[in-house]
Amino acid sequence: MAETARLTVAQATVKFLSQQYSESDGVEHKFFEGCFGIFGHGNVAGLGQALLQAEIDEPGALPYVLGRNEQAMVHSAVAFARMRNRLQTYAVSSSVGPGATNMVTGAALATINRIPVLLLPADTFADRAASPLLQELELPYAGDVTVNDAFRPVSKYFDRIWRPEQLPAALLSAMRVLTDPAETGAVTVCFPQDVQAQAHDWPVELFAKRVWHVSRPLPETAVTARAAEIIRSAKRPLIVAGGGVHYAGATEALAAFCDATGIPVGQTQAGKGTLLYDHPQCLGAIGSTGSTASNAIAAEADVVIGIGTRYEDFTTASRTAFADAGVRFVNINVAPIDAVKHSGLAVQADAREALTALTGLLDGFRVDDAYAARYTELDAAWDAAVAKAYAEEEPAPGLLTQNSVIGLVNELSDPSDVVVCAAGSMPGDLHKLWRTRDPKGYHVEYGYSCMGYEVAGGLGVRLACPDRDVFVMVGDGSYLMMATELATAVQEDIKIITVLVQNHGFASIGSLSESLGSQRFGTSYRKRNAASGRLDGEKLPIDLAANAASFGLEVIKTSTRAEFADAIKVAKASDAPIVIYVETDPLLDAPSSESWWDVPVSATSTLASTQQAGEFYRQKKTEQKTFLTPTA
Repeated sequence: MAETARLTVAQATVKFLSQQYSESDGVEHKFFEGCFGIFGHGNVAGLGQALLQAEIDEPGALPYVLGRNEQAMVHSAVAFARMRNRLQTYAVSSSVGPGATNMVTGAALATINRIPVLLLPADTFADRAASPLLQELELPYAGDVTVNDAFRPVSKYFDRIWRPEQLPAALLSAMRVLTDPAETGAVTVCFPQDVQAQAHDWPVELFAKRVWHVSRPLPETAVTARAAEIIRSAKRPLIVAGGGVHYAGATEALAAFCDATGIPVGQTQAGKGTLLYDHPQCLGAIGSTGSTASNAIAAEADVVIGIGTRYEDFTTASRTAFADAGVRFVNINVAPIDAVKHSGLAVQADAREALTALTGLLDGFRVDDAYAARYTELDAAWDAAVAKAYAEEEPAPGLLTQNSVIGLVNELSDPSDVVVCAAGSMPGDLHKLWRTRDPKGYHVEYGYSCMGYEVAGGLGVRLACPDRDVFVMVGDGSYLMMATELATAVQEDIKIITVLVQNHGFASIGSLSESLGSQRFGTSYRKRNAASGRLDGEKLPIDLAANAASFGLEVIKTSTRAEFADAIKVAKASDAPIVIYVETDPLLDAPSSESWWDVPVSATSTLASTQQAGEFYRQKKTEQKTFLTPTA
């Protein structure tokens, strides 16, 4: 008889996960660094017991980290996986009910950003002996639906283990998706709480070390030759570099390609750092939050080479960025859904392999001197605008500008340090202004633009890069949504430097609201005004610095450039997590991108501000492109 091991379903799952490895370019990585978890009645006796037993019997096999919020735990896992170029991640366990559905937001973020994370939510009883259960969803038309079915549309793979025998196939399918360079994202495997605790005789082969090769799809010879032909025909080519360049480890290949051809690069949020900010062909950010240099060149480009980009609406300025009437697209991407966008020539391949092949095929090709001189001049002008923004003085006593806060962090941090952000006005300003000096020095989640990602994401980044300082840039809006993982930072002694920016409201949406004629309505943190009945009274007397200090870490309050600069130096010298608190003026914006983002304006209104905004909106809509003409 074949040898078996008698374990519960939960114990078998933990043992299996501890033996999974990824391999790329001949280098192996332990795929699961550990398991985040919050225990409740749905998983405490199943996966909780299994993780405890593993810590005692096999220390280090799958280390457990206690989080404070289920959504935040997923964010930490995503940030870790992104920094490790998707070759490693964490598993995340929750109880049934609200613990599980709290993770749905994190699952959506992971899948939208194409980042692997394994979610292990508990589920209701398979035997239904005690139904209806606490936290069970009862539907009159279906007996097999639970709240965990909400994970289906936001997961790349979904399964539920009704019987122990189903576990091996589900775990193998989960690993297949998690290690797929094109189709990765959130993987959800649900565990009914009674099934977790059931014992079963498992074939020992299930627990053998298993190495998953992460492939580098090679470009087809004929397609690559056609791509080279299109690029050679270009007078004003432009590269749009996305996150796929990072995940393919293709930053050196991109630099070599640009050095050889002189083709300039605009970078998406995920693509920041694909070229360092001072590289001759780096024009910085592109799109709605881009540099004026990138956007001016994008408007003139006759061939756009998209590398590892999803062409999100911020990248394309809602399809107004690429304005040349005959613009053509060459799209290098492992994902078919992205390779065919904008009717481009689809080079479905690994970014590094495709760039290497194209560099050889384009031997002798280089953009002309006049074009190079133009983008160099535009870039210099933008760099001067950034320097001016960095040097802004206090607009009022006790206030800094967000631009100067970003500038001071950028200038006083080390090149290898990492800035982390996710939502609000800060990501757009960072995209424009941050001078990236290391390929992994910029970590902004903007695929889902999820408020609350920042602190949790910072934990994941620091776990992935323990030798780098991590600066978490977070506004009061995001902080109030999810600051709880500061407790986890203290618990695990994980040093993150949180720059907490207080501007008394939602600065980004306030600015957007104003531009759309809605007068910043509902975007400021104010008391209810008894006279007007609206939220336009006094500022809320919330002491965020005191709140941060209550987590048990040091908080430094600053109000001048000198104080803020000194605080950064103190934080850099510390070995513990620390918060720097600063108030800024929300009405002072970063330099304009001279770009647009499509957000509809009310079609009818009695407000003059809305009517004015509507006229501008209707004009911009006429500039949008369909990009339906095939690239020939």
